[in-house]
Amino acid sequence: MNKTIILDKRPVGRPQLSDFKFIDGEKPLPGNGEILLKTTYVSVDPYLRGRMIDAKSYVPPFQLQQPINSGMVAEVMESNLEGFNKGDFVSGMLEWKEFQKSDGKGLLKVDPSKAPLSAYLGVLGMTGMTAYLGLTEIGKPQKGETLVVSGAAGAVGSIVGQIGKILGCRVIGIAGTDEKVEMLKSKFGFDEGINYKTTKNMKDAIAELCPNGVDLYFDNVGGDITDGVLANINKFARIIVCGSISVYNEISVPMGPRVETVLVKNSALMQGFTIGNYAPKFPVAMGQLANWLKEGKLTYAETIVEGFDQIPQAFIDLFEGKNNGKMIVKI
Repeated sequence: MNKTIILDKRPVGRPQLSDFKFIDGEKPLPGNGEILLKTTYVSVDPYLRGRMIDAKSYVPPFQLQQPINSGMVAEVMESNLEGFNKGDFVSGMLEWKEFQKSDGKGLLKVDPSKAPLSAYLGVLGMTGMTAYLGLTEIGKPQKGETLVVSGAAGAVGSIVGQIGKILGCRVIGIAGTDEKVEMLKSKFGFDEGINYKTTKNMKDAIAELCPNGVDLYFDNVGGDITDGVLANINKFARIIVCGSISVYNEISVPMGPRVETVLVKNSALMQGFTIGNYAPKFPVAMGQLANWLKEGKLTYAETIVEGFDQIPQAFIDLFEGKNNGKMIVKI
């Protein structure tokens, strides 16, 4: 048998297990020019929540009663396709199935001898490239500047902070527990950290830790945290908008301070992006990240949950901050 996870209902507010459905089918047989893949690791990411809404976006929404897909690593079990052999491992956007066949398009071979397979979904995958390209292409960090990162203990944020340090910035991370704040400093080399859940006034907390103001802000969260950071930006600051997890589950449009005056007064840049914008630069980004990892300048954290049946719960747990670094399900 072959289990598949489909989107049964569109979530209202925070996703629930009842929004997902498991169905059983037969294990597929690869035809000519196809390979049979067995799922090994599944990436669950906050952006998937946006695809569960039936609205126009940068990628099409998931369809009801159809499989969900995300970044995955899979093993080639059978091959009728030149260039792929049994026992190879590949990464790519694949469906939430135990087994599936593919024509090989969009798949990248990965080498378990060079890095753990899970790393190809994190630091050496879209997560790492999102951090590297978002920070360097939009932020253009300069030595001596102050960088603030929200969602800093998450997959992207933890890598952004480390890259900032490598490039000579002073880095402050914002996370949701004292333990995560300590991890930012002890494991990832951040200079300071803020627990937003125990901080009553984010504006003042940022001001205290950034006496010279904020030059760069890598935003994964939005909401009140971003309001506090924007109140402390310097002239010519760059605000990189990667995500807004604080509002993904809102059922009405949240209101907050208007940003236009702050941006104008400070001649500041605020730019959103998706990683696909920089596809031609993926090889360079991957090479740089791999070199830093090999040199010991870059490390990463993973929260690995085991079991195909745990994929929906692992996804839901993202919105409760139960992950340190990248959330991955091992099959």
